[in-house]
Amino acid sequence: VQLVESGGGVVQPGGSLRLSCATSGFPFNDYAIGWVRQAPGKEREGVICSSASDGTSYSAESVKGRFTISRDSAKRTVHLQMNSLRPEDTAAYFCAVHLTCGSLVPEPRGFASYGQGTQVTVSS
Repeated sequence: VQLVESGGGVVQPGGSLRLSCATSGFPFNDYAIGWVRQAPGKEREGVICSSASDGTSYSAESVKGRFTISRDSAKRTVHLQMNSLRPEDTAAYFCAVHLTCGSLVPEPRGFASYGQGTQVTVSS
């Protein structure tokens, strides 16, 4: 499994960012794919996930209404659109693959595959 994230950066509060995850090495349509973040000194938090079965998305309460996830099967790519960003969204964001979204959001558990991560900093 290979997951390569891109799109992180520095943004002001209230701004937007779009992260992308290019994937390879596994049957794309058979796995849930999501995003997990980790801020310094904190546990990993499952942010949002797209299920394998029907693409239903599951979000943590902290990002509902602000973050959306989309998956492009033809390009084997997953995108995370983040709007209305807050300083508390600052973290390293990791693309993650698991059998079910329930194992990623809101608390990652069990065995999942992760990318190398991309840093998102929300600051004025």
